[in-house]
Amino acid sequence: MDAEFDDLRGRIGTEIGVSSWLNVEQDRIDAFADVTEDWQYIHIDKEKAANSPFGGTIAHGLLTLALLPRMAAECLPRPGENSTGVNYGFDQVRFLSPVPAGAQVRGRFVLEDCIEMRPGTHRLITSVTVDIKDQDKPALVAKWHTLRVASAH
Repeated sequence: MDAEFDDLRGRIGTEIGVSSWLNVEQDRIDAFADVTEDWQYIHIDKEKAANSPFGGTIAHGLLTLALLPRMAAECLPRPGENSTGVNYGFDQVRFLSPVPAGAQVRGRFVLEDCIEMRPGTHRLITSVTVDIKDQDKPALVAKWHTLRVASAH
């Protein structure tokens, strides 16, 4: 397992994954509103949101953040065949642009560090940018900390 992490350490400072484009449709936004009980009109009321500064409904910033595991699962290396990935936290999360309903987003991931915290446990720090298709400014940027924890077999 350490060889896989050594290989990954050799990629620090480089882009290690780009996900495919993911649709953020109104039904996904509505479902997220129901789960989080955040029914602010800018997310769920098309008519009222049309008269807002956004010109229509937009995804919750936290929905965009919550899509990161799906994006990462598609494109990031998974070192440690017998390990589990868990969220450890985020630093410097910034929501830079709203994601309009019907837009497409993708994640771009740059490995910042790979730290062995103790035998069998590594912390990966990844800079994440979520792009919005056909827009120059990203939806969000963050530093994402994840742990790879060896399974006890």
